[in-house]
Amino acid sequence: MKGKKIVVVEDEEDIRELIEYHLQREGFAVIGVEDGERGLLTIERELPDLVLLDLMLPGIDGLEICRELRNREKTKHISVLMVTAKTEEADVVLGLGLGADDYIQKPFRPRELVARVKSAIRRREFAEEEPSKVLKRGPLEIDLVKHRTTMLSGPDGEREELKLTATEFELLHVLARRPGRVFDREELMEMSRGESGVALDRVIDAHIRSIRKKLGEQRGLIETVRSVGYRFTERP
Repeated sequence: MKGKKIVVVEDEEDIRELIEYHLQREGFAVIGVEDGERGLLTIERELPDLVLLDLMLPGIDGLEICRELRNREKTKHISVLMVTAKTEEADVVLGLGLGADDYIQKPFRPRELVARVKSAIRRREFAEEEPSKVLKRGPLEIDLVKHRTTMLSGPDGEREELKLTATEFELLHVLARRPGRVFDREELMEMSRGESGVALDRVIDAHIRSIRKKLGEQRGLIETVRSVGYRFTERP
């Protein structure tokens, strides 16, 4: 993710500088802005990959900026992560309704902020990567509209539906969309469920074991990469 551009719109200088410092350490290109009007102009000019947006801003507030970004063709694809005080819960709900991707409450831990930023960028890239609603990989066919996965089975080439849970379906979809690409467990949790999976390695492993069991003779479609994670292969 190094080189991804982020605009931070935050009027409190110490918080803005803290955010800039930790994101720059991760290799992000960061532009800090202290008020809403300049923030909106900067976003339109720079077209960043993500915006970190305080809700309480002088001039144009964060909710209005979010609304403007989603209504403009040039900026509607940009990920928006709101930074809010704990007393602004109603505004958080409104912000998510306007199209913000996620939020983080003040005070926050820098590591958590960086993790949320990376997660939001990954999800946006993943969502834009492949518009097809039916994904075909080897013997598998994953239908996103019907939320149904089928697999060729038997000598006559009949299709059998796999009875996957919602989480299993999402995990298989994440892996199958990019065959050969190794995903670590945290990425799988973020991209399939939209949340951090730092402490949930065993949960991911359990889901993968269940998927493999349901794949039966095709269980080799999902490979384990020791000490890293998992990948999908079309040649089990």
